[in-house]
Amino acid sequence: MTIELRSDNAASVSPSILEAMAAANSGSALAYGGDEVTARLEEHVREVFEHPTARVFPVLSGTAANALSLSALTPPWGAVVCHESAHILTSEGGATSLLSAGAVMTGVAGEGYKVAAPALRTHLDGVRWGDPHHSQPSVLSLTSPSDHGTVYSAAEISELAAIARERGLRVHLDGARFANAVVATGSAPADLTWRAGVDVLSLGATKNGALSAEAIVCFTDGPADELVYRTKRSGHVTSKMRYQSAQLIAYLTDDLWLRNARNANERMGELAAGLESLGIELVARPAVNMVFVRLDPLLADALEAAGVLFYRLDGLARFVTSWQTSADDIATALAAVRSALG
Repeated sequence: MTIELRSDNAASVSPSILEAMAAANSGSALAYGGDEVTARLEEHVREVFEHPTARVFPVLSGTAANALSLSALTPPWGAVVCHESAHILTSEGGATSLLSAGAVMTGVAGEGYKVAAPALRTHLDGVRWGDPHHSQPSVLSLTSPSDHGTVYSAAEISELAAIARERGLRVHLDGARFANAVVATGSAPADLTWRAGVDVLSLGATKNGALSAEAIVCFTDGPADELVYRTKRSGHVTSKMRYQSAQLIAYLTDDLWLRNARNANERMGELAAGLESLGIELVARPAVNMVFVRLDPLLADALEAAGVLFYRLDGLARFVTSWQTSADDIATALAAVRSALG
């Protein structure tokens, strides 16, 4: 028996989402998003985010959601400002530069893997504005939760967005695990996005129970008008979009996305508390469904031999829970740690 704690990407598809796909698999429908299911998706997103004119674009991956969002927010001579650890900077193979025809990525510092307001202001004050020899910052991208499990509050997003606005930057939120952030903060989706100054959200679903379905949610028309063309040119206007849209509707219906995220967050809370009680050092207390810990290599080997799956990253061990992680899974994993400790 194995306990899957490597990544929420490794989890299976939520049964409710499979049922929604099966229900959509009847008869014919217009291709390329011209179907009734996709039209209902936009209505649903507007309701969930309390925004009457929000527009949504289903895409196939988180990298596509981020790179396409940012390409619509910055010109080729622009720069995307983000935290120095941001996924868009460290782990997406330059996708934003490719799809934006050349925009560069600039990382700024901040504790907790979050952009610090003073660091952002200092960075923007140091830009040679109007100088064609220097890329012009055009968009601030925030990641919440970060790739280390930390979360921005609505007030933090609002403060950073206000600093960005002073210099004419627009604001993007990488929400690959956005549902986990909503649950962790207790804030409304609107409060963590457009009410705080976010123009475009990359709304993740695959990590939380969907099947290769993500969404770009635009709260302003400018980037949405560009995405009509950018999604097509990049191959993300799928012919049978109704199946992606059906997934996303099911995801956002009856709080499935929040229930799935709540399970992942709660199971991580149990795992982190259990590891700490056994003397395992946590790098930081997890806010969502991810924790980094310091494990002796021999202990790590023993856990892997016992079937506990996790990632070794930069000298640390990373554990991630998902919508399908059970309390029994956590109990089994902790029992394996106790056994390995002797």
